[in-house]
Amino acid sequence: MTNHVHLPDRAAATDAADLIARFGIHAADEAASRAAESRVRGNVVHFCRWRQIERMILLLSTDGAPGTIH
Repeated sequence: MTNHVHLPDRAAATDAADLIARFGIHAADEAASRAAESRVRGNVVHFCRWRQIERMILLLSTDGAPGTIH
């Protein structure tokens, strides 16, 4: 199974980098927390955004390649 992560803009990548810098190994947890807060507030756009940022952080934190390398 291939992992695909869609970041809608550069700001999402910047937010991912900022969370990694500020929270280290807990950055994905922080992104998940922000997604949950957005969901509680009924903001589906921000919920999806923070979930994608969480996925990007998890992808960046894995050792090795997530798929085939050409």
